[in-house]
Amino acid sequence: MSHSVGQVAGFAGVTVRTLHHYDDIGLLAPSGRSRAGHRRYTDADLDRLQQILFYRELGFPLDEVAALLDDPQADPRAHLRRQHDLLTARIERLQKMAAAVEHALEARTMGISLTPEERFEVFGDHDPDQYEDEVRERWGDTDAYRQSRQRTASYTKEDWKRVTEELDSLHRRMADLMSAGTPAGSGEAMDTAEEHRLLITRAYYDCGHGMHTCLGEMYVADPRFTRTYENIRPGLAVYLRDAIVANAARHDG
Repeated sequence: MSHSVGQVAGFAGVTVRTLHHYDDIGLLAPSGRSRAGHRRYTDADLDRLQQILFYRELGFPLDEVAALLDDPQADPRAHLRRQHDLLTARIERLQKMAAAVEHALEARTMGISLTPEERFEVFGDHDPDQYEDEVRERWGDTDAYRQSRQRTASYTKEDWKRVTEELDSLHRRMADLMSAGTPAGSGEAMDTAEEHRLLITRAYYDCGHGMHTCLGEMYVADPRFTRTYENIRPGLAVYLRDAIVANAARHDG
């Protein structure tokens, strides 16, 4: 079976012009032509295009993509192993970036008295001040905002690292409970949610169960928080929210 250039462009989500360019530079030459001279692509051509688009997505220039695909020593399994390694490295980097965003938001990015070098060590290449205007506008007149400023104003690099590591540990434990099929309303999940609430209280501001429930709803409603938890484990944002709600109901009862 063969496919026209327009069909292939539709399958792959690229333009016809891109496919023409790949043909012109010898990166992806169609295996056949119609009687009228139009390009026709086989399933093998589509496999090669998939490989090309994968490496392009990871930022490889076209000449390097061609070298990788035309390596006589490489077989399809070698490409898959390479892709797996590249994807794993990228996922780890994105998870660290997402965690940095979450830490910055939860800390309200207030009073972080770190040098630029220390900020980079704690938060990576994420700027923890980028949400400061939004934070001030949304919570600037609240007791939580004022308490957070007071408590974090004297934090050292070690203080911030300790807090972020504790949050990471709690999130991993919650994700493991979810993966194990433990209900969000179970004692284990609620106890972990309570630890989360107490950590916020200890590190940032007094967080009662009502406030904690509001945070849980924000984790689901705010796409930035949702992405953070989904990057840790798909479904974690809702699971954490449900555990927080159940924990609050347990204490209210």
